[in-house]
Amino acid sequence: MESANQFLKVFRVQTRRWLFVVLVVAVTHLLFQSLLLPYGKALRSLMPDSEVGVHDESGLPALKSFSKSVMVRNPLTVNASDLMSDSVFKGSVEDDEDSKFGSDTGDDSGLREVDGDTNNGIVSEGKGQDNPVELVTDREVDDDSVAENVEELNDLSELEIERIGENSAMVEPAPLKQIVQPNLEIVSDGVPEQHTSQSIANIGGEKTLSIVSPLTKISHLKTEESNASSAASSAVPKSDIATSVNISALIGSPGKKKMRCNMPPKTVTSIFEMNDILMRHRRSSRAMRPRWSSVRDKEVLAAKTEIEKASVSVSDQELHTPLFRNVSMFKRSYELMDRTLKVYVYRDGKKPIFHQPILKGLYASEGWFMKLMEGNKHFAVKDPRKAHLFYMPFSSRMLEYALYVRNSHNRTNLRQYLKEYAESIAAKYRFWNRTGGADHFLVACHDWAPYETRHHMEHCIKALCNADVTAGFKLGRDVSLPETYVRSARNPLRDLGGKPPSQRHILAFYAGNLHGYLRPILLKYWKDKDPDMKIFGPMPPGVASKMNYIQHMKSSKYCVCPKGYEVNSPRVVESIFYECVPVIISDNFVPPFYEVLNWEAFSVIIAEKDIPNLKDILLSIPEKKYFEMQLAVRKLQRHFLWHAKPEKYDLFHMTLHSIWYNRVYQIKPR
Repeated sequence: MESANQFLKVFRVQTRRWLFVVLVVAVTHLLFQSLLLPYGKALRSLMPDSEVGVHDESGLPALKSFSKSVMVRNPLTVNASDLMSDSVFKGSVEDDEDSKFGSDTGDDSGLREVDGDTNNGIVSEGKGQDNPVELVTDREVDDDSVAENVEELNDLSELEIERIGENSAMVEPAPLKQIVQPNLEIVSDGVPEQHTSQSIANIGGEKTLSIVSPLTKISHLKTEESNASSAASSAVPKSDIATSVNISALIGSPGKKKMRCNMPPKTVTSIFEMNDILMRHRRSSRAMRPRWSSVRDKEVLAAKTEIEKASVSVSDQELHTPLFRNVSMFKRSYELMDRTLKVYVYRDGKKPIFHQPILKGLYASEGWFMKLMEGNKHFAVKDPRKAHLFYMPFSSRMLEYALYVRNSHNRTNLRQYLKEYAESIAAKYRFWNRTGGADHFLVACHDWAPYETRHHMEHCIKALCNADVTAGFKLGRDVSLPETYVRSARNPLRDLGGKPPSQRHILAFYAGNLHGYLRPILLKYWKDKDPDMKIFGPMPPGVASKMNYIQHMKSSKYCVCPKGYEVNSPRVVESIFYECVPVIISDNFVPPFYEVLNWEAFSVIIAEKDIPNLKDILLSIPEKKYFEMQLAVRKLQRHFLWHAKPEKYDLFHMTLHSIWYNRVYQIKPR
């Protein structure tokens, strides 16, 4: 009996010890989960109703579907009226004036937000506190043209804007007023929480900024400036505040790692070297050889033979010959695409990331292509066995909206989401595995798209706005997508055109925020230095300011298009809209449709190191050459316009053609 009692006593002690060990292990596990899970919510992830575990029937992680208004991870509120509606595409496109997706007067996807790690990043001040819906995101957007400094006024009708435009078209542009941006800092992991643009007046204490997003307008963002920033700013004379560049933007803050986008590139690939790379990749494809042969491959290879045999044409009635590398090959390839190409659009994937196009704002290109491709009856087929190419219709912008966790500085979950999507279609269909994805393509305009599609979509054809040869963009396979700011889905031709060459009295013009390392250098050398060089910083918001900006572009011979945080800028397309010869200053940037267009015929491409010689370079261009370039810009407009019903040689067809053309030259026979 006594031995039995001793055994029970020992058993109770051992049980208590084991329970203690189990408790410690459980607490430790939950602690590590809270630190390591993408959303930092370990307990929530263990619950059955957690969003983390939601999957569709294909095994792909899915978001819960939107109702009229729903909160997603950002967190942000998405109104159904702000997203794409099919009514927009009935006959002529109609704008919903009460639910505009993005600013109608801006150039950044309409998004004025605090956010980091990309091409875009400045906080703009303006109106917009009257909208009760909030958006709080972590990534700043490069409001990269008019939108950098102009915000949509909801109480001003489109008719009033057009009336202002008509009146201002008859006068010379007024002197541009500028605004001073708040001080922003760089964080060590490469995401700009806040980023310096110019020296700041009245720093110290709290500031309240009004920020506009493409979905809604944000209420207020309060930022506190550090004592160090205040001291640095107070050392700048008041007279120099508008022109001086905050040193922290150039040399970084002590103890903090500089972002890649705030430093000059370690290597520079000139436009001539890009041409050599393109020709080399044309001769020798790096694409994977198909695992088994296909009738569609034979059709593509036959098209390649016909393209290369195209008869040489000196002039063409439909196309402006100087615009193209080889107008005969382009036209023959376009004809074969129109006659032969079939595209299968995957139905897999849930809204809002898939099948939810954004038609306004800076990233509208990916949305317009998605909408027009999904609704196309000429190229799209329902039977994937008939397809030469396969389209994955996701929005890189909505991917950020839906999945990026504010202040997490971690985009791994975005890439993982697309990785699982690619794996799901590879498991469900046999077409991906046949070519390793080489006959699949995506169209993405967000600056994060190169990172999000790395590795798991590495062999696909990528149409990207962020076309940087040092960041994974493959010449001869990938397509440089124009970053077009769409202000009006109803009337994409609004405000096009400009003054004739003889009435353009401004040599060069630039106005905008100081994203990245390059723009402060541009202002350092040219702001208020020369009457012929109208180089400005940010402008204040307002319709009058917008129209003044447009009139400056319409009155200038050359429009300067410097890079922001990333290599791409919507100013390139804006210049084309206003018939102003674009001056591209962005090392390693691959211009749109580089595989077919001859950019030397209608633009000036200048190395970043040559900014001090900018005026001399422009003045060295003969007048006859300028007239030819300006004419070419006017002829180029048609190739950079979206239409509700696609037209021959427009932006939809140019994008699809470049994807087709690169596939033709990358395909390998079995």
